[in-house]
Amino acid sequence: MAEKVARVGVKKQEGYLYFVDKNGDVSRATMSRGGRKKGKAKVEKVAKAGVKKEKGYLYFVDKNGDVSRAKMARGRK
Repeated sequence: MAEKVARVGVKKQEGYLYFVDKNGDVSRATMSRGGRKKGKAKVEKVAKAGVKKEKGYLYFVDKNGDVSRAKMARGRK
């Protein structure tokens, strides 16, 4: 189950991939199918969240536009 880490309230637009960057802020990049040409996607910062990332967790932007995290499933047999 995921837990909410920071309330940001980002409004998502179609054709963009939203993610938590290495600084803990919310960024977005154009998706390949969003009309982007080949090459590296332009990344732009959308909101400043300042989340400190912990090892063993996956950080993502949930459907409400907030930053959440879930424990990574590693080493299962």
